[in-house]
Amino acid sequence: MSHSRDDADALLADTVRREASSVVAFLYRLTGDFDVAEEAVQEALVSALHSWRRDGLPDVPGAWLTTAAKHRAVDLLRRRARQRRLEGGLDGPLDSALDGPLDGPSWSDGLPGPADADDRVPLLFGCCHPALAVEARLALTLRAVVGLTTARIAAAFLVPEPTVAQRIVRAKRKIGSAGIPLAIPGPEELPARLDDVLTVVCLAYTAAFLDPSAAGQGGLAADAVWLAELVCATLPGEPEAWGLLGLLTLQQARARARFDADGSLVLLPDQDRSRWDHRAIASAERYLERAAVWRRPGRFQLHAAIAACHASAPTWAETDWLQILTLYDVLVRYDGSPVIRLNRAVALAEYAGPERALHEVDALAHRLSGYHLLHATRAELLRRLGRTDEATAADREALRLATEPVDRDILSARLAAAQERSAADA
Repeated sequence: MSHSRDDADALLADTVRREASSVVAFLYRLTGDFDVAEEAVQEALVSALHSWRRDGLPDVPGAWLTTAAKHRAVDLLRRRARQRRLEGGLDGPLDSALDGPLDGPSWSDGLPGPADADDRVPLLFGCCHPALAVEARLALTLRAVVGLTTARIAAAFLVPEPTVAQRIVRAKRKIGSAGIPLAIPGPEELPARLDDVLTVVCLAYTAAFLDPSAAGQGGLAADAVWLAELVCATLPGEPEAWGLLGLLTLQQARARARFDADGSLVLLPDQDRSRWDHRAIASAERYLERAAVWRRPGRFQLHAAIAACHASAPTWAETDWLQILTLYDVLVRYDGSPVIRLNRAVALAEYAGPERALHEVDALAHRLSGYHLLHATRAELLRRLGRTDEATAADREALRLATEPVDRDILSARLAAAQERSAADA
């Protein structure tokens, strides 16, 4: 039976998601070298791309990938051993350094494959270890757990590819030198370590939030939702994991309405709510109900509850702003950052009017002076109060600070509209 190039690519994408991170963890346990394990899997994926297109699809893709990655790990170790020997750092016959499990039978000879015991979440915890910088955790997670190339990671975060590559290399070396285990931590460490993992997953989704391609089923946004699902499946008794899954599911449910036909961002008040995925919204509400059973609220559950209030409102005007404001009051006990307080001020403006909200926004100005959304929010409140000149000045400052094209487009449109109104009134 012949298969098209698209069939091979689709199978490889599915195999990467289901198998690649388990193979990385398996090879790390065998070699003790994260760099070798991850590089071997990446080389095996490149080989699979060419081989499956040319020769057809394998009967057991996971076993094919595992065997290919294992052989590449052997090759990498041999090259390193040969280099050390040439440099005078290795005594004895070359192959004696490689005796052991890697030279045994392949998984295709009947041994259970690594996917029989899901290693993906332990790998995720290793990649998100607090010994690593946040940027390194994010890059390594997307590379080793999700299977993204360095180029795709760099494009998602608008960072030069060499910078991302350096972060990944340093993170892998840190894991090896510090002996960081690829393991789910014990009960005492789990809450803090889980928060690190969930934060990385949330950051991955945030990177795709303003990308029009996030409206589809592929891409980084879908990968982040998949990671959240994976954590919940492995740790079903952790309410914050369900809270994050609920939050991302709700955000993804609105993705189709977030951009218009030409790719311009549509803000929440103006979105066509008939385009929202209401089945996904119902699923997210069930996730939140499951989280609530444990009566252990946390910041991800509260963010999700706020998103659920927006999702359940038939229109922007019918949004339950009192409930949202109340949820923000609880959220600031868990996360009192100025950005959360700025979001609370937006809800306050809808419930109590722009004047009270402006007072709170101005109180945050010294901490968020370099944040474009503070000035954009302030401009909207000033505009609602009739202080149009001050609103225009605030929008100009927001535009100066904004870096995302979609944000700059919205702010430029606001300034153009203000200029037109001013000309009409003259």
